Amino acid sequence: MHGPASPGWLLVALCAATGAYCLLRMRSGVEEQRRAAGGEALMGFGMAAMAVPPAAFTPPAWAWPCFAAVFGAAALQALWAARTGAHHLHHLVGTGAMVYMAAVMATAPAHAHGPGQGGSGIPLLTGVLLLYFTGYVLLSGVRLLPVAGAGGPAVAAAWSDRPEVARACRLSMGIGMLAMLLTM
Repeated sequence: MHGPASPGWLLVALCAATGAYCLLRMRSGVEEQRRAAGGEALMGFGMAAMAVPPAAFTPPAWAWPCFAAVFGAAALQALWAARTGAHHLHHLVGTGAMVYMAAVMATAPAHAHGPGQGGSGIPLLTGVLLLYFTGYVLLSGVRLLPVAGAGGPAVAAAWSDRPEVARACRLSMGIGMLAMLLTM
């Protein structure tokens, strides 16, 4: 979350752009896509805010518990949504990871917000999250590969309804989550 400045700004840009696209997806005509896009926009913008390099802005001590509370509420919503479909479990893991990272940063000393300077959390939990998101990123990347012979007539769909772009956004958020966990 607080690594070197240049990769930090790249992570901020990636997450903010993903959040902005998810806001566009909220205009979709499909209710399930709108609902998922809202949660993903929250994740994208939240990840962007948490990834701002400390040289540019060091959040006050109360910001980390606020992040944990917001993502805790999002985790409860994802848990409620998981009753209707297992695909919501990924949102639950993602929001849980954000709560975990915010809690680690809240308990870290103010001077220890640099790479490898404390605030690393529980190594086993961090490792499990790293394995989960690595697997998610690899699987999502494979799903984006074009399938041979799957070319049909091109249908002009609105940007908010393009499933391949939504999958690419989820992939970029998974990559961002990996980067944040690695620099924690």
